[in-house]
Amino acid sequence: MEQLIHAAVRYMPWNKGKLVGQKAPLKLKDIWAIRVRLQIGKRTRELALFNLAIDSKLRSCDLVKLRVRDICHGGLVAKRAIVIQQKTQRPVQFEITEQTRESVTAWIREVGLRPDDFLFPSRIHSSPHLSTRQYARIVDDALEMAEQTEV
Repeated sequence: MEQLIHAAVRYMPWNKGKLVGQKAPLKLKDIWAIRVRLQIGKRTRELALFNLAIDSKLRSCDLVKLRVRDICHGGLVAKRAIVIQQKTQRPVQFEITEQTRESVTAWIREVGLRPDDFLFPSRIHSSPHLSTRQYARIVDDALEMAEQTEV
């Protein structure tokens, strides 16, 4: 009798009905909607992180490990930066737009970061910089903001 009961219970895959895999790229209007929402909300860290992610197109592991000295020279955010990717060990050069330079400068001043500090430090003492998981949560929140503006 018990064998019949177990046979009736079916296994449900974790991803049934969910979209998995690579997400579609952000549209320009979504990028601007997110930027405006972050500016209005005075979320300096998230704005600097979002703008730098858009400009650099770096993987999250490389983005969260950026140090102030990687993009700043003498107290000013550089127009271009070169970062060695963790996965490929190859250098990536990217241009930093004026809007991103302003948001990153505001973030550095707000927190009082020095050249050797991580650009996005963690609030947890055991971790020196923002984790990739926390970064993913920030991105998810930003995407939800973009979706709310569409409705």
